[in-house]
Amino acid sequence: MTIEELRIQIDELDRKIVALISERARAVQIIGRMKASTSLPVYEPDRERIVYANVRGANDGPLADIELMHIYERIIDVMRALQRNELASQRSAQTAAHKGAPGPTASSALPQQQRSVAGDPGPTPETGNEE
Repeated sequence: MTIEELRIQIDELDRKIVALISERARAVQIIGRMKASTSLPVYEPDRERIVYANVRGANDGPLADIELMHIYERIIDVMRALQRNELASQRSAQTAAHKGAPGPTASSALPQQQRSVAGDPGPTPETGNEE
């Protein structure tokens, strides 16, 4: 294959990755709503350990497990922020409903780039702990 053919293949793979990440994000949003209705915490370290174990188990290379874990740490950070935004939106809507007035969602007041990480640094890579 030529470099150009490989780049076309990479572009197609990137589109598939984006579709899968979006599908994952939609599932995370639904889980966020369920967590809100049952008062479960967003941060669940045991679940994250399971995700990392599943990813390592599926890894056939050429990336080393540690490199793949770096990618997944970031994905999980972004997904956790998405759940927090989902919780904030629900709380804002509940507060507005109790007051009888429609209120903006927590994420609607933010520019698109900031919505997924609004005020949420997530865990620190060194410790995995939240602030």
